[in-house]
Amino acid sequence: MGVKHGRDYAEILNELTEAVGRISDGYVFFEMEPDEWQELPQESKLEVWEALAEDLFFALGEEPVIQVGSGVVIYDKETHRINILVGEEDLASVVLV
Repeated sequence: MGVKHGRDYAEILNELTEAVGRISDGYVFFEMEPDEWQELPQESKLEVWEALAEDLFFALGEEPVIQVGSGVVIYDKETHRINILVGEEDLASVVLV
């Protein structure tokens, strides 16, 4: 089902892809080792992050908090945002409307 949004889905997906790509150990979500991730070409990494962003967009509609490596992706229904946090640091925020 996904989260409710008023903005163009492609724009949201691009921003979310960039945001989850900033989680330095996000590859742990895919049960990869650091050396396995480092060996992937950059183009493959971008494809993986985009697939993850798309999956998160739809999963957050059912589960509003999802752990990705040391980061947390949170759907805030009240502010119509997806927030990406690493520890206490707000890494990124994607506006949905």
